[in-house]
Amino acid sequence: MSESSPVRLLLPTMLPLLRVLLIAVLRGAYQGEYLPPPVLLPEYDFIIVGGGTAGCVLASRLSEVASWRVLLLEAGGAPPPESLVPGLSRVFYFPSESNWNFRLHPQRYALRSYTNRSSPVPQGRVLGGSSTINGMLYVRGNRRDYDYWASMGLPGWDYQSVLPFFKKAESYRGTLRGDTENYHGREGPLPVTPDPGNHGVTSVFLKAGQHLGFPVIDPSGPEQIGFSRTEYTIKNGERWHTARAYLAPVTNRINLHVVTGATVLKVIMNGEKRAVGVKFLYHGKVKKVSARREVLLSAGALSSPKLLMLSGIGHRLHLQEHGVKVVTDLPGVGQNLQDHMCLYGLSWNLPRLSENNILGAIDPAMLSNYVHHRSGTYATPLGDFAHGWARVHGYEDQNWPDVQLFMISSGLAQEGLLAASALGLDTRTYLQQYGPLLGRPGMTIMPYLMRPKSRGSITLSSGNPLHPMVIDPNYLSHPDDVETLVNGIKLAVAVGNTPPMAVTLKAELYTQPLEACSDTEFGSDAYWRCFVLHMATTFYHFAGTCKMGPDADPFSVLDHNLKVRGVSGLRVVDASVMPVVVSGNPMAAIIMIAEKAAHLLKHEWGATD
Repeated sequence: MSESSPVRLLLPTMLPLLRVLLIAVLRGAYQGEYLPPPVLLPEYDFIIVGGGTAGCVLASRLSEVASWRVLLLEAGGAPPPESLVPGLSRVFYFPSESNWNFRLHPQRYALRSYTNRSSPVPQGRVLGGSSTINGMLYVRGNRRDYDYWASMGLPGWDYQSVLPFFKKAESYRGTLRGDTENYHGREGPLPVTPDPGNHGVTSVFLKAGQHLGFPVIDPSGPEQIGFSRTEYTIKNGERWHTARAYLAPVTNRINLHVVTGATVLKVIMNGEKRAVGVKFLYHGKVKKVSARREVLLSAGALSSPKLLMLSGIGHRLHLQEHGVKVVTDLPGVGQNLQDHMCLYGLSWNLPRLSENNILGAIDPAMLSNYVHHRSGTYATPLGDFAHGWARVHGYEDQNWPDVQLFMISSGLAQEGLLAASALGLDTRTYLQQYGPLLGRPGMTIMPYLMRPKSRGSITLSSGNPLHPMVIDPNYLSHPDDVETLVNGIKLAVAVGNTPPMAVTLKAELYTQPLEACSDTEFGSDAYWRCFVLHMATTFYHFAGTCKMGPDADPFSVLDHNLKVRGVSGLRVVDASVMPVVVSGNPMAAIIMIAEKAAHLLKHEWGATD
């Protein structure tokens, strides 16, 4: 047992008691169990593997065609009641039955201050997937992301082509947005609610951006360079994941079967290289079910390539190494892994706590306020949050950001050993660096790497479907990623030095050098490079491992219609299809991809949208 295990087990131990309370107070909101069908049919028109962010969208949209029988298989269970409470979102950083509890392969270049140069990787193992356990941030990315996809030879994926699917999904609950109103949807199933904007730290952060020349923007508008309040998938103080928004309203459809606790082992391929069904583990027994039209993999950027490889689709030599019979040699499967690497540890001291703080969560009055009015501390993620997008490295399009600054009105020091444990930080390093700040109010600005150049991989650890895959993002293998994060740090420090931050908020940068970097001058480029190598880690935004690409790209896994190359009857619909990860939190883009995929399927199979 690791030295941080007692800390990591603390919250999961408390959850059963917490659930008793939640089920009592959330009677009107908690959807209860998503019941499996009384009889599993031998054949369906479509089998969707993975009831996550994308899979729930697909199941809802495809089952709109009454003549189609749709099966959704999810390894996890129904969303737990605590997932409905935005203020409890951080409990999902810790091990639970709603989490796959993956870990990163030890990194060669990065994560030097993390135990075994690794980190936990929370990914949703639950209906709704990671939309059920994430921070609920709604960000679409930049229009240039999608135009770039189209320029790579992917027709139909340019910004103007995908915008209608963003709007179709969204039920924007903010006020009219003037010039950007036409970029929003008002009638979709997914509520998107802007932060109410009454938090002092957020307001000061936006003014700091304006002081540096950055406009306050609508993050879903046509341009993204600028600073912004957060927008959440929250409605009336409760989380809305895709299981709740898309699946729960349609579970009474007789043509839709949802089976939880079903771990898919492989896709069944016939002698003509066509996907004809799946094999899955359910209640300890291996079952098979057939697909009359198509199998759709929506298991996520980590698990979808694993399932392809277990089904005989991948690099021939890698499959043979693990005793998997080769169906088609597709070397790009599992390659091109990307992530928005995040830099933790930049800290500013503040003279007082923000109003929406973590300590306020233990105030009985706050709990009562949430129970009776769905307002207060628990109605949003704990803390004040805001974003800033900027271009800080290189001479390409200056309106295409390469960093996202994420401001949080707390930090590693304020959140203590629980935060350090959740991230996998070495305990000694954490206490040596941040021990002096424990108990003091503060904040952080975290630069994210929006457009990483480093590429990693997903590979099999064995031919056993129940063994975990090897997740190796190969962080910071490209030197430009280090320099971009260094410049992101400089921008964050510049924000902290503006009069709104330094004078109005009285924010003071914590300047104790990290011990491993103390042989360089604090604040120098050399120091920040060292800091990046030690403190940057995953932000769980994995993408690209089954990328779309043109026929001429030998490492493309899918065509522009999301069909797996070299076989038939099989598509992938999740973050793995992105050839290049989008410039923002990917949940909104994943939902868009699923909406577009459902439209493609209906069109190709002769149904109306």
